[in-house]
Amino acid sequence: MRIPFMNLIVRRPLRAAAAVTLGLVALAGGAAHAAYPARPITLVVGFPPGGGGDLYGRLIATAMGKTIGQTVIVENRPGAGGNIAAGLVAKAAPDGYTILLAMSGNLAVSPALKPQSLPYKVPDDFAPVGLILEAPHGLFVATQSRFKTAQEVIGSAKGKEMTFASTGTGGAAHIGMETIKELGHLKLLHVPYKGSGPAITDMMGGQIDMFFATASPLVPQVQQGQLRVLALTGSQRSPVLPDVPTFKELGIDMTMTQWYGLAAPAGTPPDVLKVLSDNLSRALKDPSVQNAIRKDAAMERDLPLDQFKQYIVQDIANYRKAATPSLLKQIGQ
Repeated sequence: MRIPFMNLIVRRPLRAAAAVTLGLVALAGGAAHAAYPARPITLVVGFPPGGGGDLYGRLIATAMGKTIGQTVIVENRPGAGGNIAAGLVAKAAPDGYTILLAMSGNLAVSPALKPQSLPYKVPDDFAPVGLILEAPHGLFVATQSRFKTAQEVIGSAKGKEMTFASTGTGGAAHIGMETIKELGHLKLLHVPYKGSGPAITDMMGGQIDMFFATASPLVPQVQQGQLRVLALTGSQRSPVLPDVPTFKELGIDMTMTQWYGLAAPAGTPPDVLKVLSDNLSRALKDPSVQNAIRKDAAMERDLPLDQFKQYIVQDIANYRKAATPSLLKQIGQ
């Protein structure tokens, strides 16, 4: 059967045109993809403006904005210990334009102790970008306290019940001190507060023996002589507080810290994650960023992508291990 001459003329140009069109689309798509970021990026922070987490979020947003080619806008979505912010980002479009200031509370403590109450799953619903910093938890007493060393507190708490305050039941600091209680065989009663201000006021007034909290926001008060910090978590002493021992040095192997990092929604393209991660690494090498982090006893940690994911998974396992039946009863689980 012979094919009409006109059909030959028409079909070949159509095929050629289709190939050219597909090629142009592919090029356009590649160019658009390579252009990330083409508009400002939103960093969702689960704290109100002015808090410790918010300050770190703005620090990183400003530093990354200098190198990534777009403004990084901080959007505060406080509530539920950072879980509201995490839930919003988990459901955001996975395009790299909405990212989360992740932290111990919303990506480790809550998933470990109360996963059924969360609107997201960790690590399933997130694509970790990178760790930013670790900040130790500290054991604080009033300046007029009779306790001058952590050894004195530990010795006393082995013999009689003492009280410790935290900023909330089930928070990272609460779990940390309960772990210290368990490992050190101490008699401690937890008294939860809604903020560090009321807890410190009551401690100074003698109603509470001690306060256990993330150290960084309280370092200025220690340096001004308003509080004393007797011991810190972490694997090594802080250069800012070189005379303060770690709990590990005291024979209590509790090294869990408060950490902050960046995470994107699951499904974010790997090359977009790489752009975010590379610019976070650049920010953490900035001397002004390092100074801002280190001055309050925290330490920057450049742990990108899959390494950060493994870090999160391990931290969840650490908190699950700390969840004794009595602790779960305290937090209503």
